[in-house]
This record gives sequence, structure tokens and C-alpha cells, in this order.
Amino acid sequence: MLFRQLEYFVAVAQERHFARAAEKCYVSQPALSSAIAKLERELNVTLINRGHSFEGLTPEGERLVVWAKRILAEHDAFKAEVDAVRSGITGTLRLGTVPSASTTASLVLSAFCSAQPLVKVQIRSRLASTELYRRLRDFELDAIIVHPTPEDSRDVDVVPLYDEHYVLLSPIDMVPTGASTLSWSDAAQLPLALLSPDMRDRQNIDAAFAEHGITVSPPVETDSVASLFAQVATGDWASIVPHTWLWSIPTAGEVRPVQLVDPTLKAQIALVTNAAGPGSPVARALIACAKELALDEFFDARSLGITHRR
Repeated sequence: MLFRQLEYFVAVAQERHFARAAEKCYVSQPALSSAIAKLERELNVTLINRGHSFEGLTPEGERLVVWAKRILAEHDAFKAEVDAVRSGITGTLRLGTVPSASTTASLVLSAFCSAQPLVKVQIRSRLASTELYRRLRDFELDAIIVHPTPEDSRDVDVVPLYDEHYVLLSPIDMVPTGASTLSWSDAAQLPLALLSPDMRDRQNIDAAFAEHGITVSPPVETDSVASLFAQVATGDWASIVPHTWLWSIPTAGEVRPVQLVDPTLKAQIALVTNAAGPGSPVARALIACAKELALDEFFDARSLGITHRR
């Protein structure tokens, strides 16, 4: 059995099409089909249901694709380990982050890139948590930054990064002058632009309103951090955002943040990596950097400074 055969098989499983898989692997379709057929003969099983085209994996194929992804990932990790011993950590860090944490991922990466200048970084920031966890477990991502939950905790290692709490971001004339806090009940009375319901921060926000028996139906919903700030900047809308957003997007002029209380809601953000195998050198280096950070102190100091300037 050759690694190339496993690569071709995984490509077919992912693309669900022989021609596209061959193109992805930079080989001819006959060469790809021949390699997979040889793999089936070596294992004495049928891996792919074939008709006039790809018709899905057999039960044996479904099991093998999981092992094939792991074998290929550990093979790549081994090669990276050898290169790291010879010349330092190189390669590419594939990082996924939920959209609401995309504004803070740069702080984690700043420390990492300073410590590992030879490593390139690819960031995926438009994916839902479920898809991020899937790609992590399928070895398509090295690490993800998400809201961790007990149901997603299997086969992963979790390093807490910081706790979010929520602030009302509004035009200065929309809340009482000098107010530094606001209740969720009072916030519900304002014209709101909020994150879309599929996002974890929005689900946390809805849960806080639900504690007061309130269901909000905001006229504006978006999955974009920049769009949410732009809505508030028009002067027509208020929004509810994690306080960790405030450091990267100035709230000068006619916009001010006010802390939301009753309840003071917190939500953890963590760095999550795949617990299967020894892991790649880039993932281990990222974990080491993350453990040295004190992001709670960083965000709290800056959010207090912003509030005090109002």
C-alpha cells in the first residue's frame, strides 16, 4: 500500500467524482482509477460503488477513509517534524475561526508568527462551528478558535483563550448620558441590528433576553462584524457585541459602548486542536503561544479605557 493510493482514495471520497479527484491530484483519471483498484485488490474489499460514475463509498470505504485521512495527516506531521529538527518549524498553519472571533485571532497569531517566522498562515473565518469541528477532525485544519461546548469535546484538546462579555454599542443619544451599564430589558426596547441566529454569540444574546421572557426580532441581521458596526454608525441602530471586538474597531465620535448587566453574560472562546496522534509541529507551537497569552487582561483593560473616555 502506497501513500499515493490513499491520497487518491481520499480525493475521490471528498470530490465524489473521479475526474475532479484526478484533477485535484494532478494525475490522469485512468491512473487514479488504477491506483484505487490496486488498493482494493490489496485490501480484498470494494471501497467505491461504481456505475457510470461515482455512486458513493461502500461501508468498508466509509471506514477506510477515516483511517486514510489520519494516516496521511500523521505522515505529513512526521515529515514536518523531521524538517523542524533540521531547520526549524516551517510549513503552513491552517487556522479556522468562527466569524465573531476573527477580530481577535490576530492577537494569537501575532505571538505565534513572532516565534515562528518561517510558518505561513491560512485563516478560514466564514464557517460555522460544526463545519470547523468537522474539518479539524478530518485533518483539514490544524486548529480552530470557537466557543467550546461539552458535546464537541470528544477527541480534541481545548486551551481557553478568554471570556467574552457583551456590550451595547449605540449612537450616543440613544442611551442616557453618563450611563455605563444597561439592563437587557432596556436594551430590548431599542432598535437593534444583531448577528444572524445561526451564530453562537447571537444564541447567547437570545438566551440572555429569554431570562427576562423577551424574544427579540431585530429588523437587521448579519453575519458580518464590519456590517454590524456600519449599521450602528448610521445613527439609526444599536447592537449587542462581544467586548473583545472593541479593541480592533474604533468607537470614536457618535458611537459608544455600554456594558450589559442583569445578567452579566460571559462566553468562553478557546483554541481547539485535534487530540488524535502527536499533532503537527505548527499546531503544537500555536498551543504553546496561546498558553502564554493573557487575553482577558488585555481586553478588559482596553474595554474599560474605551468606556471611561465617553
